[in-house]
Amino acid sequence: MNVFFASLGLLLLLLFLPLLAALIYIDAPGPIFYTQERLGYKGSTFRMYKLRSMYVRQEQTAHFAWTARHDPRVTRMGRLLRAAHLDEIPQVINILRGEMSLIGPRPEVADCATKLEALVPRYRQRLLVKPGLTGLAQVMHHYGDTLQDEETKLIYDFYYVEHQSFRLDVLILFRTMGEVLLRHGR
Repeated sequence: MNVFFASLGLLLLLLFLPLLAALIYIDAPGPIFYTQERLGYKGSTFRMYKLRSMYVRQEQTAHFAWTARHDPRVTRMGRLLRAAHLDEIPQVINILRGEMSLIGPRPEVADCATKLEALVPRYRQRLLVKPGLTGLAQVMHHYGDTLQDEETKLIYDFYYVEHQSFRLDVLILFRTMGEVLLRHGR
């Protein structure tokens, strides 16, 4: 399932990248891709790829800051990319490299993970599976921008780790398609 969907995603990325790259650059000059170190399986680190959706100066200085609903750091094109979840498509490269899975808890920034681990003792349990492009927390809870939201999403992550199955993955995949079609991104 990972290879099949990641290959389809890579094809989409290659088809639309010239247009998306031009629109991203025209809206806010700078790099087209954004990479960030994230925690993966069993706490290993990897560089996660995304299409850039924020102004360059903001992304470089933003460390442990959740994106708010009308965040001024996000570009106009970035808002569209996020609403359609197109900014996430380059993560298919991470899937093909074996750093991520299609389904699993979202990979977290190390600084954020350290803070959450201090508050939620079981936090590291979510690292017992590969992080995913989408996950149960993403389809069951809105985009979080508070500690309470993160704690709620952790409950879904823990559930996924404990009940991981092909059936659950398919359910999450269909729910994700619904979220994308309804443009529930931020």
